[in-house]
Amino acid sequence: MMRTTFSNRTIDLAGLLHLPPDFDAGGTYAAIVLATPGSSVKEQIGAIYATRLAARGFVALTFDPSYQGESGGVPRDLEDPAVRVEDLRCAVDHLMTLPFVDEARVGLLGICAGGGYAVNAALTERRVKALGTVVANDIGAAFRHMLPDVEQTLDEVGRQRTAEARGGVEQRTPWIPDSVQAAREAGIEDPEALDAVAFYRESPHRHPNATNRLLLRSYGHLLAFHGFHLVPELLVQPLQVIVGGRRGSTGQYEAGETLFDLAPNREKDFFVVEGAGHYDMYHRPEYVDRAVDRLAAFYSKHLGP
Repeated sequence: MMRTTFSNRTIDLAGLLHLPPDFDAGGTYAAIVLATPGSSVKEQIGAIYATRLAARGFVALTFDPSYQGESGGVPRDLEDPAVRVEDLRCAVDHLMTLPFVDEARVGLLGICAGGGYAVNAALTERRVKALGTVVANDIGAAFRHMLPDVEQTLDEVGRQRTAEARGGVEQRTPWIPDSVQAAREAGIEDPEALDAVAFYRESPHRHPNATNRLLLRSYGHLLAFHGFHLVPELLVQPLQVIVGGRRGSTGQYEAGETLFDLAPNREKDFFVVEGAGHYDMYHRPEYVDRAVDRLAAFYSKHLGP
């Protein structure tokens, strides 16, 4: 594994290059950029998948999004889909500068919200030759469905932006409760919501660079995002959609079906990991390994071994 940095305009992004076990700097390799879930940093889900893909012979790049983790940018904890998508294009730019990456063999892999971002980037990024997703979601559609009152949220965003413009303090909200106990005390009993809290806040995968805080103004960007809507017109790359077989409140199965149905390319595949829920697909080896088996075969076919 090798630390690396690249830029999205004036923002420096911190990344990790996961390298094959027999890596030779004088050789050339197919490479995959990973787009990770909202709130996640490069050492979490991205690293789990990147490590396995590197073991299959690919160079895999994970990185912290702009405004988050070890990457630069202010205000901190901003989740702006347009910037997240541009981060991915800049990651591809970075791969083009590495002598051991074959510029004709670059793929994208998006996980959860990163799936929607990866799809959106691939629409106009022809340097990407193959697109994979795991429990992908369009985060804009998910938030529009999840929030109890979108209009109230947007009014709140407007008031907060006015307050900040006048010198007020930035406001942040948790992505998820900070503990399972806090979630239960808040009346949350949904199994997938509790799985998310357990993974991010109480498992060995918890990471100090993942703040679990979302800048309130992010909702203004998130609610206007459509990750999939131009897929029929612009998505030309081969597509691998992977979903967990256990449906739940995140809607990952249904979002995967939507993406697959919209994609016009005949080079597409829909794969169900039976028994797995959304967050099982983040880290449980019995499910992750099945997904990576499918992804490695897909990328090998379309990027070369």
